[in-house]
Amino acid sequence: MAAIKASEGDFGSRMRHVREQRGVSLRQIADATKISVGQLEALERNDISRLPGGIFSRAFVRSYAVEVGADPEQTVRDFLSQFPHDSVTAGSPHVIVDDGSTDSRRLNPRAVMALATVVLVAAAILFWSLR
Repeated sequence: MAAIKASEGDFGSRMRHVREQRGVSLRQIADATKISVGQLEALERNDISRLPGGIFSRAFVRSYAVEVGADPEQTVRDFLSQFPHDSVTAGSPHVIVDDGSTDSRRLNPRAVMALATVVLVAAAILFWSLR
């Protein structure tokens, strides 16, 4: 498998360069990986906001690398080095980044739901016991 040289520009440009050298179209990669052409184009433009985030973004990068004949593990390392924070959280609704700019005393949605359930059950018991 080929390694992607870090000196050939940003991550997306390097990926596009390797893909074009191998004569592989984005459509071919999309068909093989089931990743949309739009998301592959976004990856080549370094627009990681269009990727699903977390381990899924890394899986996209790995799959892309396999299809163009690049070393998948080195490609993921290159991806993470260019996007050390964004690649982990972009597009993932399950990851919350505390950048210190907001109040960190937010309520946990699960705790709120549990408390609301307890209050409703207690109100129902009280209502039925007073009848």
